[in-house]
Amino acid sequence: MDLYLKLFEVIFPVFFIVGIGYFLGKKNPSLDTSFITDYAANFGTPSLIIFALTSTGITFAIFAEYFIYALILLTSFGIIGIIFLILMKKDYIRELPPFILPNTGNMGIPICLFAYGKLGMGVAAAISSLVVCLHFTLNVFLAKKEFDFNVVIKSTSFYVILITVGFLYFEIAMPQFVLNTVMLLAYSMIVLILMSLGIALTQMKVFSFKSAFISSIGRVIVGPIIGFVLIKIFNLSGFAAGVLLIQSSMPSAILCYLVGSMYSPKKIVDNISSMIVVSTLMSLVTVPITVFIALKYFS
Repeated sequence: MDLYLKLFEVIFPVFFIVGIGYFLGKKNPSLDTSFITDYAANFGTPSLIIFALTSTGITFAIFAEYFIYALILLTSFGIIGIIFLILMKKDYIRELPPFILPNTGNMGIPICLFAYGKLGMGVAAAISSLVVCLHFTLNVFLAKKEFDFNVVIKSTSFYVILITVGFLYFEIAMPQFVLNTVMLLAYSMIVLILMSLGIALTQMKVFSFKSAFISSIGRVIVGPIIGFVLIKIFNLSGFAAGVLLIQSSMPSAILCYLVGSMYSPKKIVDNISSMIVVSTLMSLVTVPITVFIALKYFS
């Protein structure tokens, strides 16, 4: 019974806030959330990275270890995505981001925080930092089908991750006034982004449910299976292994849609939108199951 209560405590706050966003989106269909995207990209995400990596007790060694695991994990997601897309005869370049880039930040980090406390949040941030880097680099490259180094240069999150990792490596304590500031910015972003996810579910459309459902299997079902295999291969245990499993089960990130809408044709964007909506709806079932397994076997 205690395990089920813990599961409820972990999952309910996140899905409840998404529900608030869904309610607001239904109440006002024309609700504009672009300011949330701008805030998240320029202030919220960098603040979340700084706070999660420097205030949770995570060491550089743990960060580096799980950053590498995340690299292996996302590479595996990419291989699975290419296989799915080729078999479905879709664009295996422009439609690949929602397979590779799960919602590890705004959904994954708070779930890991509620499940395992601050240390869990720190490991989750180590994994999410790679995803964040790829959102503003690889995601753009795939959507445009061309490499543009200016995207890297203009990415605020890229520099923030480098600086924050430097603080970890040299064991420099982050000033308290900085931590207080980024804490407020980070937590407010999590709430806003979760609500914007709920709003997006009322605005984004599913253009081909069958296709989106098959693609979503590759994200929310095959994803945690890959995470579990990785845990077994590297003989991982404890809360950090649980965090890795939870992060691997997240649905496709809404940033895949936002970036795609800037650089990809409408047909591609429609397919990405469909996968994000369906994978998010499927995650209402798959994520609680994955979190239950994580809490039961990796604590």
